[in-house]
Amino acid sequence: MDRKNVVVLGSTGSIGKQALEVIGWFPDRFKLVGLATNQNIELLEEQVAAHDVPFAAVADLEAGKEFRQRSRGSGVVCLAGPAGLKSLAGLPDADLILVAVTGIAGLVPTLDAIMSGKTVALANKETLVAGGSLVMSTALDRGVQIIPVDSEHSAIHQCLMRGERRFARLVITGSGGPFRGMTREQLRDVTPVQALRHPTWQMGAKITIDSATLMNKGLEVIEARWLFDVDYPDIEVLIHPQSLVHGLVAYQDGAVIAQLGRPDMRVPIQYALMFPEHMPNRLEPLDLAGAEQLTFARPDLETFNCLALAIEAGRAGGTMTAVLNAANEVAVLAFLQGKIPFLTIARVVEETMSRHDLIPTPGLDEILNADRWARQVAEQILSSRW
Repeated sequence: MDRKNVVVLGSTGSIGKQALEVIGWFPDRFKLVGLATNQNIELLEEQVAAHDVPFAAVADLEAGKEFRQRSRGSGVVCLAGPAGLKSLAGLPDADLILVAVTGIAGLVPTLDAIMSGKTVALANKETLVAGGSLVMSTALDRGVQIIPVDSEHSAIHQCLMRGERRFARLVITGSGGPFRGMTREQLRDVTPVQALRHPTWQMGAKITIDSATLMNKGLEVIEARWLFDVDYPDIEVLIHPQSLVHGLVAYQDGAVIAQLGRPDMRVPIQYALMFPEHMPNRLEPLDLAGAEQLTFARPDLETFNCLALAIEAGRAGGTMTAVLNAANEVAVLAFLQGKIPFLTIARVVEETMSRHDLIPTPGLDEILNADRWARQVAEQILSSRW
């Protein structure tokens, strides 16, 4: 395997920090050539110095100006704003762009990387949720590989690499989050602190709340539809509390292939960075005997109706998925700030979707406009009722 030059967009977040750790395991295989953050310039400075990175970008313009002043004389090329992310996404020396920024902010840099012919390791599910058709068609036209970083999609990707047989359905697993088995009555008064106590994964706040509502599984269903070119009836979600089976592929001949692994994001991160090569990692191997049991159950769509809303948006297609994603981001933030109850997240998303005039085949501007519209409407709903 030749040494890969890697850019990490979102290097100061949970996935970005773990990616830098993995890259540090293999100094002869990877060279970091660019890092980007939204605002966390203190950590970005540490990362740039620790890995001797020549290019760095800060998405927030004001923070970017401060970063540039603080980096004077360091020899680091400092970039700021959306133009900075665009420059890193298309950096001539880069071979692979890891997109680990949060939310819709990942869409444009992902498209920039694809247009520049870079291999993309995609850890930002909102990119495909909001713009899946556009992103995948552009990647196909440019002959660009998109390697998933989400543990579930990484698992399915690995299962599909094991043979040329035709598959019948894909199965995405989920832990069920911290509130698995609870009723709607029990969920009425749960707090952000409780919702952030995920039983198996260590993740950022937004994705942890999405796990608690099961919206995360819904977003992953939409993501899987585009990554693997499969219709929604052929994607199944199963609740698997042990979080050891990350994804399964059922083939037409009756065989089912599953991918198992520790609930540790460094495993799929390494897979995406290394692909198509493989190397031993530094983690403890999976101890199946210690697991005692592996259980599976169908999700409760009535109690956790965010999953049902996501599937509904996916089937509607067009700009509806961008609206779903944007309204959810607004509602999750309001919940984290203590402004609304837990169950109101789904109500805000559902009402925002109900007001949207869908555009069936949107371009980039229409996707971004739908995102902005949905955020405004969701904020209006919140301000008028809560």
